[in-house]
Amino acid sequence: MAMSASDGRIAVTGANGFVGRAVSRALLARGIAATALVRRGAQVEPGVETRHIDGLESITSDAFAGCDAVIHLAARVHVMGDAAAQKQSASQAQAVLEAYRAANVEGALAAAEAARRAGVTRFVLMSSIKALGESDPGRPFTEDDERRPPDAYGVSKAEAEVRLLEFGSRTGMEIVVVRPPLVYGPGVRANFLAMMNAIARGIPLPLGAIDARRSLVSVDNLASAAIECARHPAAAGRVFHVTDGEDPSVTELARRLGEHLGKPARLVPVPAGVLRGLARVAGKTAQIERLTGNLRVDSRRIRDALGWQAPQSLDEGLAATAAWFRSSR
Repeated sequence: MAMSASDGRIAVTGANGFVGRAVSRALLARGIAATALVRRGAQVEPGVETRHIDGLESITSDAFAGCDAVIHLAARVHVMGDAAAQKQSASQAQAVLEAYRAANVEGALAAAEAARRAGVTRFVLMSSIKALGESDPGRPFTEDDERRPPDAYGVSKAEAEVRLLEFGSRTGMEIVVVRPPLVYGPGVRANFLAMMNAIARGIPLPLGAIDARRSLVSVDNLASAAIECARHPAAAGRVFHVTDGEDPSVTELARRLGEHLGKPARLVPVPAGVLRGLARVAGKTAQIERLTGNLRVDSRRIRDALGWQAPQSLDEGLAATAAWFRSSR
């Protein structure tokens, strides 16, 4: 791997989160000095230097003292549930969007400015494929596709990308944008954990007829890529997609999870159209759309430009996730 000036200490905002803890572990494993920027009371990986902050809106350059690069993971992810989001008024929708913007756009810019004042040269923004859309345009998304975010979270991530890349052009700070699709791995929550729970308990899942293909990235692969983006000189000013390199169908993913869990998935072949109709009644439209639409992501750029290779295959990532799930029960 080519080295850059960002070979020294790396600061990690949101180091107490799912991805943040994986990034911290990966930094420690490589002997890279790591600093966690978190609120008081937050739990971080042992061995990581901790600096407490009151929030991104009031962050100062002192938080980044002695750091050469930042991996910015702190973000607002959820404001309200799916059913509640569908019923909100225009004023409520605007309030939700502003809450996302405050954390994910203004917060990221405040962190970048404080880091710049501290002499940090590289700032890696953890964005999301949602900055582009919820389903692909009939082919895998590339980094150059137009941003068409589907919801307030996606809008905030898209705006953060644009604003930070402009900030880098204006100030000379090296900005790198990383866009993962679905992230999974030991410690995963939300829908992925719910699927594992259902498979492990032998609950029938109506996914046997879903041939939609979805890109994924294991949390360890994402951590590896984020560190590469913080250190490689060719990453500056660029946007990178990160995946495991395989796009399984939803049905295939459930089957492979069942194999690793030692409990064959009970898949019922319910047509996608029927699922969407039931979802509208139950207020779960967004969740079902995520299952029944293709969301494939092209991640060749990071491999070609930086020489990055995913440390884990999809099956290795699923095996590690299943092992964690079994041991935590």
